[in-house]
Amino acid sequence: MQSRASLFGGLALLIAAAVAAPLLPEWVVSLSTIAFANALVVLGLVVLWRVGLVSFGQALYYCVGAYVVALTGRWIGFTDAIALVLLGGIIAGLVAAGIGFLLARYREIFFAMLSLALSMILYGVLVKTESLGSTDGFSIATPTFLGYAPHGKALGLTLYWLTLAVDAIAALLVGLYFRSVAGALAAPIRDNEIRVEFLGVSVSGIIHTKVVIAGILGGLGGALAAMSIGHVDPAMAYWTTSGGFVFVTVLAGSGYVAAAFIGSLVFEAVRSFAVDVMPQLWQMTLGSVLLLTILFLPEGLGSLVSRFRRRPAVKL
Repeated sequence: MQSRASLFGGLALLIAAAVAAPLLPEWVVSLSTIAFANALVVLGLVVLWRVGLVSFGQALYYCVGAYVVALTGRWIGFTDAIALVLLGGIIAGLVAAGIGFLLARYREIFFAMLSLALSMILYGVLVKTESLGSTDGFSIATPTFLGYAPHGKALGLTLYWLTLAVDAIAALLVGLYFRSVAGALAAPIRDNEIRVEFLGVSVSGIIHTKVVIAGILGGLGGALAAMSIGHVDPAMAYWTTSGGFVFVTVLAGSGYVAAAFIGSLVFEAVRSFAVDVMPQLWQMTLGSVLLLTILFLPEGLGSLVSRFRRRPAVKL
């Protein structure tokens, strides 16, 4: 389970990453921004995974958050990044709240496939709607930050710091949620829902809450990723996008909140390296990494922390 030491350790790593940013190349900052934005979606999947549910439709909320940022800037001309990120998370959370009444009734493969179907419906709507850019999508207006309008490298750094700040707050809140009664009931619900229901707890209500939390995190991640990329398109709602998030979740594991951010960063780094070195075989490289992780770290990268803690001290 998530401990306070691991939580504050993860926050310390985020602070260190923020301090080191001005010393890093621009491409590293850009890659890290996208990785840490996507990590929020992965964190939402971890919330669901702990209760035994896997969603293949998290790209729906990711895409909603991204399009909220793009359309608000395009139609209204509002470009404040902080407000847009919050708006993207809120709208995605409202969508998840509505969908959650349906999803909370299903389990296992039915939950996964229904979430995938809803995401693909959004994809189909976006592809067929010319006013939303159809298959090409459209660019996003350059964001501002409480009246500050950076450009070039300064813009990349500011987006990076904003992403880290949102990550830190999300990690802290999710860590607190995992230590709450509702969060602690995840394992009992996964093992035996009926027993939990006999305790007077609404399992569907708890799962609905988790769907909403995952939706908010997905919207926040989509909003940040959209501003970092500077463009949105229907592919953000496509099933391969959701599959990538599930890939990272398996890679990271569900034992620690910090694992979601580490796993996302490792995934983006490996993918970028594989595309650059082996452009024709990068999918095989990612598949090999996942296979090795499943074989040697079945509980994900987060299990390395617990393994290190259980290692006996060496007596001299």
